[in-house]
Amino acid sequence: MMTQSTKMKAAPPAVDLSQQAVVEISSALRELLADVFGLYVKTKNFHWHMTGRHFRDYHLLLDEHANQIFAMTDDIAERARKIGGSTLRSISDIARHQRLKDNDEESVAPQNMLLEVRTDNLQLARFLRAAHEVCAKFNDVASTSLIETWIDQTERRAWFLGEIVSEL
Repeated sequence: MMTQSTKMKAAPPAVDLSQQAVVEISSALRELLADVFGLYVKTKNFHWHMTGRHFRDYHLLLDEHANQIFAMTDDIAERARKIGGSTLRSISDIARHQRLKDNDEESVAPQNMLLEVRTDNLQLARFLRAAHEVCAKFNDVASTSLIETWIDQTERRAWFLGEIVSEL
């Protein structure tokens, strides 16, 4: 006997893209999503473990950045689904697709925390540009538009962090 869930078929994509476009774009978005989740966790980790005389300022800044990073996740995943692709399904799936490196150190100096998340934001901006190229190749204007906003946000985070670490 078929259950309700086995009878259901996937809805057709809401956009008119070739199958090749869906495969390439959703793959790029999946990698981005894994990196964004990784950067979110690292930023929260550093937020939770911040110490030192500028604790309050850095703690609040990293929390603000983490919230902004996390806000990207749903848009990335839903865009992949909207075009007919799939997205991440688990923590292990994130680990398989993530390109940014985790930091599992017990203790990290505040200036190293800030420098590391700055470097990761700069790398994320490069990954976003690469995904933008994939989307532009297939004239996926909606995805490129979203990515342009994320690039601006990511560069802004890197700028703020860069200004701080230049004084340390």
